[in-house]
Amino acid sequence: MSEPMKLPARLAAPVATVRRALTDPGELRVWLAEHAEVELPHRYEFWGRHTPEGDAPHQRLLHVDDNTLRFAWLLDGVETTTEFDLRAEGPDSTVLTLVQSHFDFAEAMSGSSIRGVLQTFWSLSIANLAAHLEGDPLLPKVDFTSADLRGELLIDAPMAKVYESLTDSEQASAWFGYPIGIEPWVGGRYAMGGFETGYAAKVVDLEPGRRVSVDWGPSGVSTWELAESQGKTKLTFVQSGFDEQNPPYGAWAGSLSGLFELRRFHEMKDWQPIWLPAEVPGLEPEVAQATS
Repeated sequence: MSEPMKLPARLAAPVATVRRALTDPGELRVWLAEHAEVELPHRYEFWGRHTPEGDAPHQRLLHVDDNTLRFAWLLDGVETTTEFDLRAEGPDSTVLTLVQSHFDFAEAMSGSSIRGVLQTFWSLSIANLAAHLEGDPLLPKVDFTSADLRGELLIDAPMAKVYESLTDSEQASAWFGYPIGIEPWVGGRYAMGGFETGYAAKVVDLEPGRRVSVDWGPSGVSTWELAESQGKTKLTFVQSGFDEQNPPYGAWAGSLSGLFELRRFHEMKDWQPIWLPAEVPGLEPEVAQATS
């Protein structure tokens, strides 16, 4: 078994508020799952179409106190362990650390097990928790029952600025939290990890200021399309051209979670990402298409 995956994030809320969001079933149904039932200290369950293998609840509560929540989660026949640890950083700031066992980077790359989606599933979930705590609109969640991979969000910034941040290597690397080398022309490279060592996908369609499409091979084509909406920018994001019997849910979840920081990158005056240095063997936080 690989070392546990760790995802630390800084949340703009006191520990008690974050703990309530993690343990109140009504709040869990907002930011995490379609269905949730909690009866502490005995029961902690969530399931539904936004949960991997979410046909029924597969969690078993192991421990809960004021700062820690730990549960077993059966995935692909293996009982994994998930833990949330909360640490006060200030009166209105909490460092949340998610620790997840049985995440394997090879499974993420090959799609051989649903456990391969855990890194990006939790990245997206924590991003939506942060949005929920800040009172911002949530990102689209992954529907693990559907092959229709599309979503929209509004960004309070001009179209030209948003387009530039999607196609400029330096800006994209900043908000995505991982080096990206981008050649913004048809036939150009879109290299996760940078031009020297990264996986180079290919730009296959581009309308300056409005649209760009990137071909990732087996996991399909990502298309970002921009439109003006009441002084803001509506970003429509679509994944297409993949095997619909094996949708790239891991890559899709990671791409969606990256949009959280894209929005904050434009809307916050002194933007800083919520993500703190992680300890994920073979993987950095916010790696999305690289896990396809």
